[in-house]
Amino acid sequence: MTLADIKSRIATAEENAGRAAGSVQLIAVSKVQPDERVRGILAEGQRVFGENKVQEAAGKWPDLRAGFPGVSVHLIGPLQTNKARQAMALFDAIHTLDRPKLAATLARLAQKTGHCPDVFIQVNTGEEPQKAGIAPREADAFIAECRGLDLPVQGLMCIPPVDEEPSLHFALLAKIAARNGLSGLSMGMSSDFERAIALGATHVRVGSAIFGARVPPAAG
Repeated sequence: MTLADIKSRIATAEENAGRAAGSVQLIAVSKVQPDERVRGILAEGQRVFGENKVQEAAGKWPDLRAGFPGVSVHLIGPLQTNKARQAMALFDAIHTLDRPKLAATLARLAQKTGHCPDVFIQVNTGEEPQKAGIAPREADAFIAECRGLDLPVQGLMCIPPVDEEPSLHFALLAKIAARNGLSGLSMGMSSDFERAIALGATHVRVGSAIFGARVPPAAG
C-alpha cells in the first residue's frame, strides 16, 4: 500500500464521518525503518513521523531534518524519566505522558528551558497490567494535575488491547477527552484507523501500511 493510498483512505473516512477535510493528521510510524525508506516517504511529501525510542530518533532525525524542511517528529513509545531532557529537545510532541513523576520532570525541564513539546496523556483504556498509561478512572485527576503544572496538554492517546474491538476503546477515550475539554485524540493504527477517525481521532499512527514490514537492526 502506498502513502497516497493511506491519505486517500483518511480523506474518505473524514468525509464519511462528516468531518472537515484535513482534520486528521497522519503520523507515519518510522520506528525500525531504514533511512532509505524514510527518505522515500519524505520525498513523497510526508512531514509528520512517529518514533518509539529516544535513542533511535536521536540517531536518525537530525540528519533527516537537515534535508527536509518542516518535519515534525512525535514520540509514540514509552519515555523513561532519565531520557526526558533529550526527548524534549528531539520531539515536537510526546504522546506517552503516563505518570505523575514524568509529568513533574517535564514541567521542571520546561520551566528551565522555556520550551515544551505538545503532550498527549496516555490512557490505558483496557487496564492491561503490562501496558503503560493512566487508568480511565484516574484520567480526570491526572489531566488536572498536568494542567496545574502548565504542561501543554493537547489531548489523549490510547492503544486498545489486541483481542478487543478497538472502537469501544476509541469511544471511551473520546468521552474522557470531551468531558475535560480536550480536542486531541491520538488513536488508530494501520488496522483500525478508519474506525478511529469515525470516533473523532485527530492523529492516526500508521506504520506497516506505509512502510511495509519493519526491519529490525542487525544483531551484534
